[in-house]
Amino acid sequence: MNARADRAVRILTGTAIVALLLVVASLVFIWWIGAWGIAFPSDHHDTRAPELPAAFGDGASLRVLVYSKTNAFRHKEGIPAAHALFDRLAAEHGWAVYHSENGALFDAEHLARFDVVVFANATGNTTSDAQDRAFETWIESGGGWVGLHAAGDGSHADWRWYQDAFIGGEFAQHILGPQFQEARVVVEDRAHPVTQGLPSEFRHVEEWYSWKTSARQHGFHVLLTVDESTYEPFIRFGGSETDIRMGDHPIAWSRCVGAGRAVYSAMGHRAEAYEDATIARLIANAVEWVGHPGENGCEAGATPERS
Repeated sequence: MNARADRAVRILTGTAIVALLLVVASLVFIWWIGAWGIAFPSDHHDTRAPELPAAFGDGASLRVLVYSKTNAFRHKEGIPAAHALFDRLAAEHGWAVYHSENGALFDAEHLARFDVVVFANATGNTTSDAQDRAFETWIESGGGWVGLHAAGDGSHADWRWYQDAFIGGEFAQHILGPQFQEARVVVEDRAHPVTQGLPSEFRHVEEWYSWKTSARQHGFHVLLTVDESTYEPFIRFGGSETDIRMGDHPIAWSRCVGAGRAVYSAMGHRAEAYEDATIARLIANAVEWVGHPGENGCEAGATPERS
């Protein structure tokens, strides 16, 4: 091999090594920020449920399933922080809490062991069609649901009933550039049981979500809104800028679904959210309200069409 050919081989080899290292580094970065499920989404559905303790819920005021399976983006800091908060709230309120990432719990037998299911940043297609139907029946028969942050993102869009029952509008995007911003949150309904003990307004740092239409337009009862004049509701990336202002911008709402109840809050990306006393109070109130469907005047609501 002459010198020129040898040099060409070395250049090509070096280029290939650099390219490989860049690919590996990119994959590591995707995993590190929790975006592995976005780059490589999964449709894995559990078929074997964990065995619940025989005495689970005995003597408890509420039995709560905290579900945080992620087949899409994973909030690697927010999820464990949410679990820690629910353990603390359970001790304070006399709840029995079971943490799981197993979708096989979504059948009639296991759901009957719970009063409330919390989607704590659960993302993606995590349950089968049969499991979806079991959950829908459980909610419409009097179950309670609380959704936190990513429970309202676009990864759930294929489950039409879920979208109609809990979220309403199609997810648009979250702010970027910067991703986390402080904004003014306004309590719209100060008389609702879920907002009791909250200040009339407060400041919160969040990855603010936007939807293409307001939940209010879809018949949800708005609890909190975010003041878009107090942060920058844009996506800024690669020199471009996309405006994701909504005007009317609810970030927490409630709804009666058949005989059941639901509350969604868009706050909860960062671990710090679950260490905030105001957010903790909101979540505790939400669990208590959805867990007692016969109290505080929630009339039977519409049941979304099943796909």
